[in-house]
Amino acid sequence: MNTQAVEDYLKAIYELQREETSVATTALAERLGVRPASATGMIKRLAEMNLVFHEPYRGVVLTDAGSRVALEVIRHHRLAEVYLAEALGVPWDRVHVEAEKWEHVLSEDVEDRMDAALGHPTNGPHGQPIPAKDGTIAEADTLRLADLEVGWCAVVAEVNDHNPGLLRSMADIGLVPKAEVRMMNAAPFEGPLTIRVGRAEHAVGREVASHVYVSDVKPVPQVSCGAAG
Repeated sequence: MNTQAVEDYLKAIYELQREETSVATTALAERLGVRPASATGMIKRLAEMNLVFHEPYRGVVLTDAGSRVALEVIRHHRLAEVYLAEALGVPWDRVHVEAEKWEHVLSEDVEDRMDAALGHPTNGPHGQPIPAKDGTIAEADTLRLADLEVGWCAVVAEVNDHNPGLLRSMADIGLVPKAEVRMMNAAPFEGPLTIRVGRAEHAVGREVASHVYVSDVKPVPQVSCGAAG
């Protein structure tokens, strides 16, 4: 079986499990850009390899063995992203696509050298945590920006890195990791959100805000949050 395909599936399942404990075949197929029938066939093979648990019509979850493989691939990917961004100056909206090419070919030795050369980073350029060498990962307690209450403040923890156009739009308004943001208004009937980043206010769609995760949520307005007045 194609090792790269196995790693791609396991990584995608791991990422999708963040949203739902059990991952639907259709969601997995959409993430990987394959037909649902192809995804179903691969899931069956992964189950035979004891890398996933699969219940028809209930979805798929990683086994401990599957999680270890996924986290190793994610570690390679995010270290490559940091190296591309910091050492080579690749823009943050392009490092994800480039790192997809590196994640399957990094040897353990190159991984260790890259990690040391970068000063053992703990997060990628988009804010996602980098799994440790021992296969553990420190997932932060985060909330979707779309779910932040009006008047509340938070700090951007990470942003979804799968859409280059979205990343460019976020960078244009300063919606990047470590930026302070305040929810100013939420239009009714799923209308746009108004957020303050720095001293500027911006209208963003709820779909965009659903791809941004925030932490350090403050339910009481803070002077330091988004230059609030």
